[in-house]
Amino acid sequence: MTVPQPAVDAPDGDYRQGAARWYALALAVLALDQTAKWVALALLVPNATIPVVPFLSWTLACNTGAAFSLFQGFGTLIGLLALVVAAYLVVAIWRWRRSALEGLAYALVLGGAVGNLADRLLHGCVVDFVHVHYGWFNFPVFNVADSAITIGAACWIWATLRDSRRQTA
Repeated sequence: MTVPQPAVDAPDGDYRQGAARWYALALAVLALDQTAKWVALALLVPNATIPVVPFLSWTLACNTGAAFSLFQGFGTLIGLLALVVAAYLVVAIWRWRRSALEGLAYALVLGGAVGNLADRLLHGCVVDFVHVHYGWFNFPVFNVADSAITIGAACWIWATLRDSRRQTA
């Protein structure tokens, strides 16, 4: 990650308005994530599977680890890391943005990180409920926040690669 730099391509007022849209997107991701988890907790039974279509089921799970249920038992450490990442992204969005794609990436990761952090604080684990599978393929159960983090990370990689190609051209 790079250290946030002050915006050089827009006056402070214009940039701050741009930052507001990324904060709004992060809040929308957080609201969607927490609403979906609230519905899952209200309607689903832990570890019971409800088929939706042949490759998708709802399966309520409590994840005390990181993404894909890795690092079980390190919830406190992962929660602290999520807090640090969220704080970094709040500052990064406020002070620096090279492109809309980068702003989108930061907002998605911020909203997802805060959503999963909220779960750790409220439930002692991250609430997962989306289960994608087909035949032998069985993807780990995940949630809206995980999807936002994954899409945000992909956008950030794309923006970084695109920017590095522009700099070498």
